Amino acid sequence: MIHYENPLLVLGCVPEWQDKILLCRRAIEPRRGFWTMPAGFMETGESLQAAAARECYEEALAEVDIGSLLAVVTVTHARQVHVMFRAALRHPRFAPGPESLEVVLCEEREVPWADLAFPSVEFALRKYFSDRAAGREDHHFIELNRPMSA
Repeated sequence: MIHYENPLLVLGCVPEWQDKILLCRRAIEPRRGFWTMPAGFMETGESLQAAAARECYEEALAEVDIGSLLAVVTVTHARQVHVMFRAALRHPRFAPGPESLEVVLCEEREVPWADLAFPSVEFALRKYFSDRAAGREDHHFIELNRPMSA
């Protein structure tokens, strides 16, 4: 018998409404109380885009239209690959789901950069804002092989 240990896929998106983005404050470990974009593990039978939209609804009760690919982050130490998309909120209705303490729309200057949950989230958000300022929608790739410091 062969036993494979393959990385898990984490799917998420940066939902936007009128130049603001939706962020969630985590209600679960790891990194409870820290901020993130809606994201979570892909389920069997889902497309990448369907997983990102589902996670957004589960964590923020927000309906989105998934847009272009934003970032692929290989998180080698955690055996994960994070795939993030741009997204548009269908309407400005949202609320904390069971995995979120709080959900907010914020402008770039309001992003709690020092309190982001994971390096992959910071990478994706910085690329999102730099692309938006340049009027571009590039794809960004990075490998992160260090755990978060406490």
